[in-house]
Amino acid sequence: MNDPTSGNSDDDAILAAENEGMDEAIGHPHLRAVGPNPLAEAVVALEKERDQLKDNLLRALAETDNVRKRANRQIEEARLYAVEKFARDLLNVADNLNRAIDSVPAGSRGIMTDAVKTALEGVEMTQKELVTALSRHGVTAIDASPGAAFDPALHQAVTQVPSHQPAGSVAELYQSGWRIGDRTLRAALVAVSAGPGSMQ
Repeated sequence: MNDPTSGNSDDDAILAAENEGMDEAIGHPHLRAVGPNPLAEAVVALEKERDQLKDNLLRALAETDNVRKRANRQIEEARLYAVEKFARDLLNVADNLNRAIDSVPAGSRGIMTDAVKTALEGVEMTQKELVTALSRHGVTAIDASPGAAFDPALHQAVTQVPSHQPAGSVAELYQSGWRIGDRTLRAALVAVSAGPGSMQ
């Protein structure tokens, strides 16, 4: 009669051998779980460095473009405003030419001698040429005609008078104003209208 426990011993031995084989298989280098891949990590690091360099390049290009635009704007402003002091000095000349022309009554031209007419025409031509020369350099007259909207950046109010013009608008011009580019070179001296309702 067979020993009933002998079968169990054989089964245990077989099971132990199988387990040992499994342990060896797991320990085999080709069958181990895959660990960190150094090549993949290097690729990720290089991609990160590439993205950082690309971002730095884009920032540098944007900054270079801003510097170029700023330099061009400064050059343009320097060119435009370089004549500001000279133009300011010429405004008195323009004023005197205007006064000379305005001092001649409109109805008196018909009774002038040819010499006086020629002199007056010379003054008018000089005045027009001066205005044209100033405008070529960005110096233009400020609109201060009666009825124009009053702008404290462009006009200097010296008084307020009853006028047919709308209240708050320019009623009368006393001295012409000039601007150079976007800057006011000299504000126009004006009277501001108090409105038709203020007239008696």
